[in-house]
Amino acid sequence: MKKFLSFLLLIFSLATINAQSANKLKKELLSSIEQKTSELTSLSDKIWEAAEVAFREDKSAEYLIEYAEENGLIIEKGIAGMPTAFTATYGEGKPVIGIIGEFDALPGLSQTSVPYRKELTEGGAGHGCGHNLFGTASLGAAIAIKELIEKGDLKGTVKFFGTPAEEKFFGKLWMLREGVFDDVDICMDWHPADKTEANVQPSLALVDFMVEFNGQSSHASVDPWNARSANDALELYTSGINAYREHVKPSVRMHYHIQDAGQVVNVVPDYSRIWVRVRDITKEGLQPVYDQVRKMAGGAAIMANVEHKVSLISGIHDLLPNRIGGAVMQKNLETLGDIQYTQEEIDFALEMQRNNGKPEIGIDGKIRPLRETLESPGGGSTDVGDVSYNVPVVSLAATTAPKGVPWHSWSVVASSGMSIGHKGMLHAAKALGMTMVDIFKDSNLRENIKKEFDERIGEYEYDPYLNPGPPPLDYVD
Repeated sequence: MKKFLSFLLLIFSLATINAQSANKLKKELLSSIEQKTSELTSLSDKIWEAAEVAFREDKSAEYLIEYAEENGLIIEKGIAGMPTAFTATYGEGKPVIGIIGEFDALPGLSQTSVPYRKELTEGGAGHGCGHNLFGTASLGAAIAIKELIEKGDLKGTVKFFGTPAEEKFFGKLWMLREGVFDDVDICMDWHPADKTEANVQPSLALVDFMVEFNGQSSHASVDPWNARSANDALELYTSGINAYREHVKPSVRMHYHIQDAGQVVNVVPDYSRIWVRVRDITKEGLQPVYDQVRKMAGGAAIMANVEHKVSLISGIHDLLPNRIGGAVMQKNLETLGDIQYTQEEIDFALEMQRNNGKPEIGIDGKIRPLRETLESPGGGSTDVGDVSYNVPVVSLAATTAPKGVPWHSWSVVASSGMSIGHKGMLHAAKALGMTMVDIFKDSNLRENIKKEFDERIGEYEYDPYLNPGPPPLDYVD
């Protein structure tokens, strides 16, 4: 009995020493990030101003690469055939802890950092999802971890993934296909939001495909009987999709964007093109809807007496949450405490909400408690989902915009280019870094995170929505 008690005491002492060591390293990490506040803010603002869209993030990627190199990380560019995809690595051996960074913008959302609509560049792009903050915070956390590895305080490898085209083509799919994540034990992720919490919720799976209709052109007035209108098929198809919405589960989402519907009014168009997206809780759930919507394109083509072609673009899995990693993230968020705002920032938020016709409730910088994982929480989709089917992912949401303003809008662009966004970015970098310290230091934690991952995956074999060819770098807007 005496020996057993001594053993327990030893275990407790070792755990206490390990916790004290981790806390000391976290303080050093926080100090590192705080010292780099102005540098990280400047980096995010440069990416915000560049505002580059899918596969064209040349300046944005280079800004991140330059900063990573200045801070001693080893760069590999042009990953998986994508010029703007890269990795920034430091250390050697196991564990290998990855962290994801995104930096692409959305078209047509150019905006200055004011609480009302005002374009920065006419017709230009803007960071309506806050990815200028996303990539910067993740790199900031990676650099802080690199410094601890360099000093010998942590053992292993930190690997930052610069991932392009998340908003349109899902660049991570090609990176996964090339095995870029194969050596990673656990991967960190975060996303800008209007709340701050450890993310233990799934996202929605989706699939994107293009439908093209080919008919016969003619003069719209002289001899329309000689024509077969591709637009007739397009209109019939969208009508079918809209009617179908009534007959799918509430979790299903269907969107489309008409890409081409003819050039002039006096020519019956012989060509039309539409981009279609289907979402549901899981890949298995959306598959029958995807099958049906594809078949409907054939029906529309028959009715309009034209030819049609359906082409897969890409698609993504739902995000597999990790509650064990989420609990650690939650503890670190609570240690950091709430994000604090100045009266000027609160006034900015209130004016923005007023200009959006939303309740004037300010900014929510409070740390939310860890929630139960819901089967269908709603929301958007991310190609991080596919990473989560290959590697355990620990995720975070951090407040970077006022409560309730529309996402993918000018409001998020404006917030991402000023202090509200900057504060959320720095908070995310700190929480991500602190959690990485825990993961590096605690082998049991790593094993438990992996065990949960294995249980969630079960017998499922990862099967991406991805054609065998290269990324569509030469796409037409």
